[in-house]
Amino acid sequence: MNLLLVLPILMPLLTAATSLLFWRRRQWQRWWGVIGMAALCVVAFALLECVRQDGIQAVQIGDWPAPFGITLVADLLSAIMVVLAALIGLAVAVYSLADIEAPREAFGYYPLLHILLMGICGAFLTGDLFNLYVWFEVMLIASFVLLALGGEQAQIEGAIKYVTLNLLASAVFLAGVGILYGLSGTLNMADLARKLAQVDQPGVVTTVSMLFLIAFGVKAAVFPLFFWLPASYHTPPAAVSAIFAGLLTKVGVYALIRVFTLLFVQDVGYTHTLILIMAGLTMLTGVLGAVAQNEFRRILSFHIISQIGYMIMGLGLFSPLALAGSVFYITHHIIVKANLFLVSGLTYRLRGSYDLNTLGGLYTAYPVVAWLFLIPALSLAGIPPLSGFAAKLILVQAGLESQQYLIVTTAMSVSLLTLFSMTKIWMEAFWKTAPYASSPSQDGHDVSATDTPPGMGALLVPISGMAFLTVALGIGAEGLFTLAMRAADQLLEPTAYIQAVLGDAP
Repeated sequence: MNLLLVLPILMPLLTAATSLLFWRRRQWQRWWGVIGMAALCVVAFALLECVRQDGIQAVQIGDWPAPFGITLVADLLSAIMVVLAALIGLAVAVYSLADIEAPREAFGYYPLLHILLMGICGAFLTGDLFNLYVWFEVMLIASFVLLALGGEQAQIEGAIKYVTLNLLASAVFLAGVGILYGLSGTLNMADLARKLAQVDQPGVVTTVSMLFLIAFGVKAAVFPLFFWLPASYHTPPAAVSAIFAGLLTKVGVYALIRVFTLLFVQDVGYTHTLILIMAGLTMLTGVLGAVAQNEFRRILSFHIISQIGYMIMGLGLFSPLALAGSVFYITHHIIVKANLFLVSGLTYRLRGSYDLNTLGGLYTAYPVVAWLFLIPALSLAGIPPLSGFAAKLILVQAGLESQQYLIVTTAMSVSLLTLFSMTKIWMEAFWKTAPYASSPSQDGHDVSATDTPPGMGALLVPISGMAFLTVALGIGAEGLFTLAMRAADQLLEPTAYIQAVLGDAP
């Protein structure tokens, strides 16, 4: 058995279980969580290197041969996503040392965080549609509790909307899984790829694909299925918002890319054109929603929606360069968006508010924090030489090569509006004079305009680290682009994936 495929799931589970042994020793629980996330990073990078060097890896749990057993499989896309999940998990674990209050810790914040990471890694590595459903439910349970942890009114309201709509999406997903099983007699994705290609009624397969587009579209927050996201992501603590913003919707995007490159390719002219239209509308509605907001985290929440449009734009274009652009964009966005939410939490610590009208003076009082905001903000808008510029450039070039000028125009226009909304945050929160010397935080304590909050180091280290990655990915874009092109080639030519899972099975 290839342990590198099992460990990204097993390690968060073991970390969560052992955290329960430290239930009354919060300090031990905090640092054990950081150690567990660091170990997950080591395993994730080892898995990526193994896949990069040796090709697609697969393992059959319990030695049941595919397609009858539980299959774990890692191609380059899966391995990249596991690395990103581990990096964001580590950043959030360190940030949580100073951000998560004792009452939330007492209700199991750290074990839940690791269970969430287990579900995310499981979703990236599973080779079976029903097990993908199972991992989605693991994620949903953990994320719902994390969203509601603390019991504040806004959290409960957001959590109810979040879980209700995601449960409906899960029901649609399960219905699609059942129909596919009845149609093909298998749920192993490699086996499905072979059998669906032989179905003599491709229209039926295309119809079933719409169920998966709806289910994964809800989870990815694409147009018009995104309305649950801005109602919930701004309500929990910043650490929770960051991991949600960085990873949860990307699992939905990953699932869309996986099934619409491996399984549902019978009528690309219809399915992928529809995805391309949804991409453009997702970009526009998300960025217009962000422009209309005046609260730090709500602006960022709407921008999650907008940026999802870029990720599925590459899937809609369905060319090697376009899919490489999607992989590059996902990598860039996970780091940048999680970092922006962490910065928003830091500004709340410094000023006691997320409302832009009550913020101000942060550049004068905390210039380092201002620059740490500016790096991911400008990257989100696609300003060179940051990672967002390279990601958008690849997608625009792919759109021009495919002569899809409308989506290219939309993407470039949305970038300008993104820059406008990021500039609004910069002007209101950082550049303008502070409206008053101190402001009351939500817990009733006054926050001075110049005081340094406790645990500032734990807040700044992950923010600085991800800002460095944003710059590094922009300057060294060629290395990631080469890897993304290899991942795109694997997606468009699934023979190696099928061979790795099924071997010589008939």
